[in-house]
Amino acid sequence: MKPGKRNLITDVPGLKVGNASDDRLKSGVSVLLGDAPFTAAVHVMGGAPGTRETDLLAPDRLVQEVDALVLSGGSAFGLDAASGVADGLRAMGRGFAVGDARVPIVPGAILFDLLNGGDKAWADNPYKPLGRAALDAAGAAFALGSTGAGCGATTQDLKGGLGSASVVMENGITVGALVAVNALGSVIQQGRPNFWAAPYEMDDEFGGLGMAADWQPGHEPDPAAQVDTGGNTTIAIVATDARLTQAEATRLATAAHDGMARAIVPSHTPFDGDLVFAAATGARPLPDPTWDPLRLGHAAALCLARAIARGVHAAQPAPGDTHPTWQARFGGP
Repeated sequence: MKPGKRNLITDVPGLKVGNASDDRLKSGVSVLLGDAPFTAAVHVMGGAPGTRETDLLAPDRLVQEVDALVLSGGSAFGLDAASGVADGLRAMGRGFAVGDARVPIVPGAILFDLLNGGDKAWADNPYKPLGRAALDAAGAAFALGSTGAGCGATTQDLKGGLGSASVVMENGITVGALVAVNALGSVIQQGRPNFWAAPYEMDDEFGGLGMAADWQPGHEPDPAAQVDTGGNTTIAIVATDARLTQAEATRLATAAHDGMARAIVPSHTPFDGDLVFAAATGARPLPDPTWDPLRLGHAAALCLARAIARGVHAAQPAPGDTHPTWQARFGGP
């Protein structure tokens, strides 16, 4: 496998990403938009999720495709971002047809960033207009780090961020990941600059430092002794141009959680709402229906681990930050 042309989830043909951020708020929204409706699924492993319209993603539900997926900051307030996206899609004439009506299907998930130093004293919920702005900004190229849903994200010891990565498999199928990293756990090894995702890095995409030479298994600090719980969550999307059923997409989302566990220690805690959406555009049939689903899950996990490290590595400092960026702490360029 090798990275796609952009090393972004938008290397999957037919997908775009839009970001909108409010630096004073220290929060934002990211939208994955399909050129056409796409198969979607979800799997939750964190103990404190916040979601919208995820029940309809089960394989036995009527609706099998969605128009967009939304990742947002703002805790429960951020769920309103999907309303702004739905308004924009409706204006485009998109949505699930019910008679003469069109209902945009926009599942979403949120992370908690209400205690990150931003100005949260709003009179009107800002997330609906942020969602609409993110949709309007959707394109093939987008920034990583402190933008979109990762604008005000944090981890145990560093500022978090928005990350993405992709691979092209030997069979020609493309897999990508998009993630807002806001974890209770740490993405670096025992306070060193080395990322837990280092074994999966491609082309020095997050520094090329490898594993810490003096890392000792079992010597990680106790996260409960270092952080205030209750304000976390890593939310992600993995996508492919493979043709998948909703059940197969659910399995893809489930397998992708391995990448989260490889890149964040600890992950999937009771205080995180860790969640992975899967998106499949259906442009390419699986050459090997027996073994390719396994390969897809492996590729999705690799992409997600890399995207997590890339998001933290790319984070930028801002006034009022409660955590240092990786670049500031470790003297990066």
